Amino acid sequence: DIPRTVAELCTEMQVDNLVHVSSLAASPDSQSEWARTKYAGEQAVREAYPWATIVRPAQLFGPEDRLLNWFANVAGRFPVVPLVDGGHALTQPVHMADVAHTIAKIVDEPEKYEGKTVDCFGPQDFTYRELAEFVYDITGQEPVLADVPKSVAIASAKVLQYQGAPSFTPDLMQLWSEDYVPPMTQE
Repeated sequence: DIPRTVAELCTEMQVDNLVHVSSLAASPDSQSEWARTKYAGEQAVREAYPWATIVRPAQLFGPEDRLLNWFANVAGRFPVVPLVDGGHALTQPVHMADVAHTIAKIVDEPEKYEGKTVDCFGPQDFTYRELAEFVYDITGQEPVLADVPKSVAIASAKVLQYQGAPSFTPDLMQLWSEDYVPPMTQE
């Protein structure tokens, strides 16, 4: 439980400020184990270091990202790119430099953000299908985009996950079947 250990060490060593980077997908109700563990990490940090600032970015994009480059890399390896449940789930990606700027602001004014959660997300939401089409428009790649039911995507990923540097894992297919956007608030 690394987040808890880090937070406990920060408390023990009387560290003034702790910024814990989690994910906008963090949720105890997610079908993705990764998203559930992100939520558990947030809770552990809150328990051990209540005044920590938690930063929750949406999926990141920028040079060498794992979102847009995923589509290009998969199209380079396979003639067909699967879109879980048609790629209709929403995501609201944020540029990595924007997240870095946000963290720098928190570090510069830590008292302003103590005990708060800061969600970082881009200005527009997209479906995974829209992101795929955007990437292929830029790269000139022409893979077949296949609407794949989540159950089939997960079953396929159970086999493909054992490739070196796997492009597909069951948990990624779970994650990409859920909306990955900020919660609606009254603020």
